[in-house]
Amino acid sequence: MAKSLLKTASLSGRTKLLHQTGLSLYSTSHGFYEEEVKKTLQQFPGGSIDLQKEDNGIGILTLNNPSRMNAFSGVMMLQLLEKVIELENWTEGKGLIVRGAKNTFSSGSDLNAVKSLGTPEDGMAVCMFMQNTLTRFMR
Repeated sequence: MAKSLLKTASLSGRTKLLHQTGLSLYSTSHGFYEEEVKKTLQQFPGGSIDLQKEDNGIGILTLNNPSRMNAFSGVMMLQLLEKVIELENWTEGKGLIVRGAKNTFSSGSDLNAVKSLGTPEDGMAVCMFMQNTLTRFMR
């Protein structure tokens, strides 16, 4: 029974953590420097993340980079964070539709940008940035 209580307590703690908005998983204590990553991502333009907030409380988030099958450029990754912050503060929001432009959802990251990252550490930093952003998005 003690194991069951501990498991329930830890799940409750995890659930609470997952529902906290505005918190990041990684910080400088993990070797993650968000401002440096933002400067790196700014070097990879193309596409946009568009957000429409309807009066009925439903939002529509559109991945808009159809020339690359809506692949995420560095600038789009930065814009996604901006839209997530906007959604965190949207008190009238009830639901969100995520879609891709031109009948394609997303092919992932723009491989030209990924190949241009200087080091494996740069790649890890971008992964940490997106993990933080997508965790906030999920919350």
